[in-house]
Amino acid sequence: MKKETSRREAALQPSIAVELGGINLKNPVVAASGTFGYGSEYEGFIDPAELGAVSVKGTTLEPRPGNPPRRICETASGMLNSIGLENPGIEVFLRDYLPGLNSRGVVVLANIAGNSVEEYARMASLINDSTGVAGIEMNISCPNVKQGGLQFGTDPDMVYQVVKAVREQTTLPVIPKLSPNVSDIVAIARAAQAAGADALSMINTLMGMAVDIKNRRPVLGNIFGGLSGPAIKPVALRMVYQVYKEVDLPILAGGGIINGNDALEFIMVGATAVSIGTGIFLNPFLGRDIVQGILRYMKENGLKNLEQIRGVAVD
Repeated sequence: MKKETSRREAALQPSIAVELGGINLKNPVVAASGTFGYGSEYEGFIDPAELGAVSVKGTTLEPRPGNPPRRICETASGMLNSIGLENPGIEVFLRDYLPGLNSRGVVVLANIAGNSVEEYARMASLINDSTGVAGIEMNISCPNVKQGGLQFGTDPDMVYQVVKAVREQTTLPVIPKLSPNVSDIVAIARAAQAAGADALSMINTLMGMAVDIKNRRPVLGNIFGGLSGPAIKPVALRMVYQVYKEVDLPILAGGGIINGNDALEFIMVGATAVSIGTGIFLNPFLGRDIVQGILRYMKENGLKNLEQIRGVAVD
């Protein structure tokens, strides 16, 4: 009797499963690259397999030491970071970190960044030849590295070239991460679509800085950093809205999401899934809380799936 009751209750639960560019997610919550490490950093708080997916720490072809300190600065309703893509390199990721994530049943997005189109293509080829990666998130929009980063993500022609190069090297879903530091986000999104992207990740951080008035110097060692957190949410919502109206690709949307209501706002302007980043530092249980918040809203409003509200706020 108890088993039968449990089956009935499960059947009545709203469905929060989504498909992101060919990747099946059991829920729409994704840990953003650079904020969740390789998952093990949150041991004791949350099992990364509870999330729809984990976009792992940004990976480059060769190891990087990152930027000089100070690397992080708290700001009003957010934070600036200038980590500089510190990571052990693609080969170490594939050999030492990916197997552990796979053994736990985590849906893994490999986040890659390069100094040249050739480096992006090479990493895509290496990932394609391995097993255990569900999709490739292309960081073409990092604002705090001196090479690569923004030089790819702010020019439609460069976006087209680098996405096309990656597309030619892999059969995995390709998800470029778009920069908000542009005048026309739709033109960038269209270039990515034309080059063969399967989905879009947006937005990356806004470029910013802070000044220490006692020392009369910039706070960050790299001077500039990426602004994230609730302060950028209105900008992110606006850009997702614009792209959803004009580009026919699923969107992994993020920017200042710290609760279930924030996530629902992004879904209502067109997001298929949502990424959480700075909010995880405030609340390591955030992914679980957002899933519960979405389910609660769906039950209260008689919704069976997220398709019923996706894009409803868009004209």
